[in-house]
Amino acid sequence: MEKSDFFAHKTAVIDDNCKIGKGTKIWHFSHIMSNCVIGENCSFGQNVVVSPDVILGSNVKVQNNVSIYTGVICEDDVFLGPSMVFTNVINPRSAIARKDEYKKTLVKKGASIGANATIVCGNSIGEFSLIGAGSVVTKEIPAYALVVGNPSKQIGWVSEYGHRLNFDAKGFAICPESKEKYQLNNNKVAKIY
Repeated sequence: MEKSDFFAHKTAVIDDNCKIGKGTKIWHFSHIMSNCVIGENCSFGQNVVVSPDVILGSNVKVQNNVSIYTGVICEDDVFLGPSMVFTNVINPRSAIARKDEYKKTLVKKGASIGANATIVCGNSIGEFSLIGAGSVVTKEIPAYALVVGNPSKQIGWVSEYGHRLNFDAKGFAICPESKEKYQLNNNKVAKIY
Protein backbone atom coordinates (compact mmCIF):
# COMPACT_ATOMS: atom_id res chain seq x y z
CA MET A 1 0.00 0.00 0.00
CA GLU A 2 1.45 3.31 -1.05
CA LYS A 3 0.15 6.36 0.75
CA SER A 4 -0.05 8.24 -2.54
CA ASP A 5 -2.69 5.79 -3.84
CA PHE A 6 -5.37 7.14 -1.47
CA PHE A 7 -6.08 10.30 0.50
CA ALA A 8 -6.22 10.45 4.30
CA HIS A 9 -6.83 13.73 6.14
CA LYS A 10 -4.07 14.60 8.62
CA THR A 11 -6.47 13.87 11.54
CA ALA A 12 -7.36 10.39 10.26
CA VAL A 13 -5.76 7.38 11.97
CA ILE A 14 -4.90 4.28 9.95
CA ASP A 15 -3.62 1.26 11.87
CA ASP A 16 -1.18 -1.38 10.62
CA ASN A 17 -1.91 -4.07 8.06
CA CYS A 18 -4.76 -2.29 6.27
CA LYS A 19 -5.26 -2.61 2.53
CA ILE A 20 -6.77 0.58 1.11
CA GLY A 21 -7.64 0.85 -2.57
CA LYS A 22 -6.58 3.51 -5.02
CA GLY A 23 -8.66 6.68 -5.06
CA THR A 24 -10.19 6.15 -1.61
CA LYS A 25 -10.69 9.27 0.55
CA ILE A 26 -10.66 9.20 4.36
CA TRP A 27 -11.75 12.46 6.00
CA HIS A 28 -11.48 14.21 9.39
CA PHE A 29 -11.19 12.22 12.63
CA SER A 30 -11.81 8.83 11.04
CA HIS A 31 -10.10 5.67 12.31
CA ILE A 32 -9.37 2.66 10.12
CA MET A 33 -8.34 -0.17 12.44
CA SER A 34 -5.98 -3.09 11.78
CA ASN A 35 -6.42 -5.71 9.08
CA CYS A 36 -9.20 -3.93 7.18
CA VAL A 37 -9.60 -4.42 3.45
CA ILE A 38 -11.05 -1.39 1.66
CA GLY A 39 -11.63 -1.28 -2.08
CA GLU A 40 -10.94 1.44 -4.62
CA ASN A 41 -12.72 4.82 -4.78
CA CYS A 42 -14.38 4.57 -1.37
CA SER A 43 -15.29 7.67 0.61
CA PHE A 44 -15.35 8.01 4.41
CA GLY A 45 -16.92 11.12 5.94
CA GLN A 46 -15.75 12.57 9.23
CA ASN A 47 -15.79 10.60 12.48
CA VAL A 48 -16.04 7.16 10.86
CA VAL A 49 -14.67 4.09 12.66
CA VAL A 50 -13.86 0.90 10.76
CA SER A 51 -13.14 -1.91 13.24
CA PRO A 52 -10.55 -4.66 12.72
CA ASP A 53 -11.01 -7.17 9.90
CA VAL A 54 -13.88 -5.32 8.18
CA ILE A 55 -14.08 -5.86 4.41
CA LEU A 56 -15.46 -3.16 2.10
CA GLY A 57 -15.72 -3.41 -1.68
CA SER A 58 -15.08 -0.62 -4.15
CA ASN A 59 -17.06 2.62 -4.38
CA VAL A 60 -18.51 2.27 -0.87
CA LYS A 61 -19.75 5.64 0.45
CA VAL A 62 -19.68 5.98 4.24
CA GLN A 63 -21.25 9.18 5.57
CA ASN A 64 -20.37 11.01 8.81
CA ASN A 65 -20.53 9.31 12.23
CA VAL A 66 -20.78 5.68 11.07
CA SER A 67 -19.11 2.79 12.93
CA ILE A 68 -18.54 -0.38 10.92
CA TYR A 69 -17.89 -3.19 13.39
CA THR A 70 -15.94 -6.42 13.04
CA GLY A 71 -18.06 -8.96 11.19
CA VAL A 72 -19.44 -6.51 8.63
CA ILE A 73 -18.80 -7.03 4.93
CA CYS A 74 -20.01 -4.51 2.34
CA GLU A 75 -19.86 -5.39 -1.33
CA ASP A 76 -19.28 -2.82 -4.12
CA ASP A 77 -21.38 0.36 -4.48
CA VAL A 78 -22.89 0.28 -0.97
CA PHE A 79 -24.13 3.55 0.59
CA LEU A 80 -24.10 3.93 4.39
CA GLY A 81 -26.07 7.02 5.46
CA PRO A 82 -25.14 9.47 8.22
CA SER A 83 -25.09 8.01 11.73
CA MET A 84 -26.45 4.60 10.68
CA VAL A 85 -25.48 1.80 13.07
CA PHE A 86 -24.25 -1.77 12.72
CA THR A 87 -24.17 -4.23 15.64
CA ASN A 88 -22.11 -7.41 15.96
CA VAL A 89 -23.33 -9.11 19.17
CA ILE A 90 -26.95 -10.12 19.85
CA ASN A 91 -26.80 -9.82 23.66
CA PRO A 92 -23.97 -7.42 24.61
CA ARG A 93 -22.93 -6.99 28.23
CA SER A 94 -20.19 -4.70 29.48
CA ALA A 95 -18.84 -7.22 31.99
CA ILE A 96 -18.93 -10.25 29.66
CA ALA A 97 -16.49 -10.59 26.74
CA ARG A 98 -18.30 -11.87 23.65
CA LYS A 99 -15.69 -11.28 20.96
CA ASP A 100 -15.95 -14.95 19.99
CA GLU A 101 -19.70 -14.50 19.41
CA TYR A 102 -19.56 -11.80 16.71
CA LYS A 103 -22.20 -12.38 14.07
CA LYS A 104 -21.62 -11.51 10.43
CA THR A 105 -23.58 -8.91 8.50
CA LEU A 106 -23.40 -8.87 4.71
CA VAL A 107 -24.49 -5.77 2.80
CA LYS A 108 -24.74 -6.80 -0.85
CA LYS A 109 -23.88 -4.85 -3.99
CA GLY A 110 -25.62 -1.53 -4.52
CA ALA A 111 -27.63 -1.53 -1.27
CA SER A 112 -28.33 1.80 0.47
CA ILE A 113 -28.89 2.23 4.19
CA GLY A 114 -30.50 5.52 5.25
CA ALA A 115 -29.50 7.94 7.99
CA ASN A 116 -29.88 6.71 11.58
CA ALA A 117 -30.93 3.20 10.52
CA THR A 118 -29.84 0.27 12.72
CA ILE A 119 -28.82 -3.11 11.29
CA VAL A 120 -29.05 -5.92 13.85
CA CYS A 121 -26.19 -8.34 13.24
CA GLY A 122 -26.53 -11.73 11.59
CA ASN A 123 -28.62 -10.49 8.67
CA SER A 124 -27.94 -9.93 4.99
CA ILE A 125 -29.08 -6.82 3.15
CA GLY A 126 -29.99 -7.76 -0.44
CA GLU A 127 -28.58 -6.30 -3.64
CA PHE A 128 -29.85 -2.81 -4.49
CA SER A 129 -32.24 -2.78 -1.53
CA LEU A 130 -33.10 0.54 0.11
CA ILE A 131 -33.35 0.79 3.90
CA GLY A 132 -35.26 3.93 4.90
CA ALA A 133 -33.89 6.47 7.35
CA GLY A 134 -34.39 5.45 10.98
CA SER A 135 -35.34 1.85 10.16
CA VAL A 136 -34.36 -1.01 12.47
CA VAL A 137 -33.52 -4.12 10.44
CA THR A 138 -34.03 -7.35 12.39
CA LYS A 139 -34.19 -9.91 9.54
CA GLU A 140 -32.93 -10.72 6.05
CA ILE A 141 -33.75 -8.13 3.39
CA PRO A 142 -34.41 -9.35 -0.18
CA ALA A 143 -32.76 -7.87 -3.26
CA TYR A 144 -34.44 -4.65 -4.50
CA ALA A 145 -36.63 -4.42 -1.36
CA LEU A 146 -37.78 -1.08 0.05
CA VAL A 147 -38.04 -1.29 3.84
CA VAL A 148 -38.94 1.28 6.49
CA GLY A 149 -39.89 1.48 10.15
CA ASN A 150 -39.10 -0.04 13.53
CA PRO A 151 -39.01 -2.96 13.22
CA SER A 152 -38.49 -2.57 9.50
CA LYS A 153 -41.18 -3.79 7.13
CA GLN A 154 -41.03 -4.13 3.39
CA ILE A 155 -43.35 -1.65 1.68
CA GLY A 156 -42.31 -2.15 -1.92
CA TRP A 157 -39.51 -2.59 -4.40
CA VAL A 158 -36.91 -0.23 -5.90
CA SER A 159 -34.83 -0.13 -9.06
CA GLU A 160 -31.05 -0.07 -9.16
CA TYR A 161 -31.41 3.73 -9.42
CA GLY A 162 -33.39 3.81 -6.15
CA HIS A 163 -36.83 4.59 -7.61
CA ARG A 164 -39.97 2.84 -6.41
CA LEU A 165 -41.14 0.19 -8.86
CA ASN A 166 -44.84 -0.08 -9.72
CA PHE A 167 -45.48 -3.53 -11.15
CA ASP A 168 -48.33 -4.10 -13.62
CA ALA A 169 -50.75 -7.05 -13.52
CA LYS A 170 -48.22 -9.18 -15.43
CA GLY A 171 -45.45 -8.44 -12.92
CA PHE A 172 -43.41 -5.95 -14.96
CA ALA A 173 -42.16 -2.46 -14.03
CA ILE A 174 -39.91 0.17 -15.61
CA CYS A 175 -37.52 2.44 -13.71
CA PRO A 176 -38.55 6.03 -14.47
CA GLU A 177 -34.92 7.22 -14.62
CA SER A 178 -32.96 4.43 -16.30
CA LYS A 179 -35.87 2.92 -18.28
CA GLU A 180 -34.59 -0.50 -17.25
CA LYS A 181 -37.26 -3.21 -16.99
CA TYR A 182 -37.86 -5.38 -13.93
CA GLN A 183 -39.93 -8.49 -13.29
CA LEU A 184 -41.60 -9.57 -10.04
CA ASN A 185 -42.02 -13.34 -9.82
CA ASN A 186 -42.66 -15.41 -6.67
CA ASN A 187 -41.97 -12.35 -4.47
CA LYS A 188 -38.51 -11.84 -6.04
CA VAL A 189 -37.44 -8.99 -8.31
CA ALA A 190 -34.97 -9.32 -11.16
CA LYS A 191 -33.78 -6.85 -13.77
CA ILE A 192 -34.54 -8.00 -17.32
CA TYR A 193 -31.62 -7.68 -19.68
